[in-house]
Amino acid sequence: MYDELTEVDVRKMREEIDYRIQVLRPKLIQDVQTARAFGDLSENFEYKCAKQEKNRNESRIRYLQRMVSTAKVIPVADSGEDTVGLFDKVAVFHEKLGREMTLRIVTTLRADAGKGLISKESPVGKALLGRKTGERVRVKAGEVQYDMVVRSIEKGEDDESLEIRRY
Repeated sequence: MYDELTEVDVRKMREEIDYRIQVLRPKLIQDVQTARAFGDLSENFEYKCAKQEKNRNESRIRYLQRMVSTAKVIPVADSGEDTVGLFDKVAVFHEKLGREMTLRIVTTLRADAGKGLISKESPVGKALLGRKTGERVRVKAGEVQYDMVVRSIEKGEDDESLEIRRY
């Protein structure tokens, strides 16, 4: 299994790996050593916290390295002026909710539904890709199905403004 990511996604992950290894790791190791000096480790809250933070950093490094090594780099192709493509902003009318919303189709690493950033791999993202203004789209998410109407499409591009998701 691989994730389809853009060159910008991979570059951002490599930058984060470098930062975590070269800057954060030495600081966190120093924090652990400082906290260890406080005494009895069985009751040393600072030591436990420092170790947890160091372990979270190491886990994130491993995760990012695995993502980079297994990623399939995809081109950001122009989907055409009138169809929904990757990084486009799409105004849709959600018929079941009876309201309009603006969504942006992004790669999985940049998805944040709370901010309207929808993964191209999600049911909504899959349903919208390649659609045109005015089209009714059926979204199927497991047992739940609903319709959306594409109201407008604003072309986007893969830029530096969208951060990769932090866990």
